[in-house]
Amino acid sequence: MKLLIDLDRALAEGKISREEHARLQALGSGQTSDLALNILIGFGAVAVTGGFLALFPSALTVAGTGGLLAVTGLGLIFFEAARWRILGEVLLVVGSALLAGGLVMLDHGSTRSLLAAAALFAAGAALACNGLLAALSVLALAGALGARSGYLHATYMLGLQKPTWTILTFAALGVGLVGLSGRLPSAQARLAVIAARTSALLVSLGFWIGSLWGDRIGGVVVSRAVFAVLWAVALAGVAGWAWRTNRRWPLIAATIFAAIHFYTQWFERLGAAPLAVLLGGLAAIAIGLGLKSALAGMPTRSTG
Repeated sequence: MKLLIDLDRALAEGKISREEHARLQALGSGQTSDLALNILIGFGAVAVTGGFLALFPSALTVAGTGGLLAVTGLGLIFFEAARWRILGEVLLVVGSALLAGGLVMLDHGSTRSLLAAAALFAAGAALACNGLLAALSVLALAGALGARSGYLHATYMLGLQKPTWTILTFAALGVGLVGLSGRLPSAQARLAVIAARTSALLVSLGFWIGSLWGDRIGGVVVSRAVFAVLWAVALAGVAGWAWRTNRRWPLIAATIFAAIHFYTQWFERLGAAPLAVLLGGLAAIAIGLGLKSALAGMPTRSTG
């Protein structure tokens, strides 16, 4: 567990002695040096990897280099001193991403390769208790369902080919992971919660895309209005559940997506007219004050 403590303030308030202040300060300085060294070496390793791949650009090289980095990272995590764990996690994450990307390129972006990437990330997350890899495993699974992102000059793109299936799949996955987290040890429970939260973000993304474009399931057309109404109902339900069960992250996330939903529908229908912008700004203030009031009314201890 990592804690942030103002040692000078604690000393001034008489909560620690001068001897404890000196000992904790020395311990913190040593750990800060280890952190700086790990980050420096990590950046160097990433730079060397980038240069090597630029010299030998191929999907096979990317996959092979990624595999080597991932194995090296796991070795540092499991067999070296704890002071090298951060470097090991950097190498593991970068290596896993390169290996997964290489596999996807070698298989021409097939669903099979994306599922393999999701399994690879999930395995790395489980072995190293790495939350970033847990989130990446869910995102890779979304890619298998048609989620895409892209970039052109000054233009970012994000899309879903199957918003309905995305909503159903990741809603079920998120609920299952939340239920499973209560039966796992703390380290694995943390990974399950991170994956569940990533799934919740994808559910809202599915609703967002659906509320703008609708969807077609077989021969059935699902209108934008259906997504808009169901999204509002789902967000209200999640916010109410989160407040009653003292879960701050779901409450904050539901409120943020409620604001996104509101503004999407607001400007989609009213445009960016001056009055619409003015009223939208007032609504943003009201949403912020409402969230602050809701958080203040919850117990101090957070359970999720």
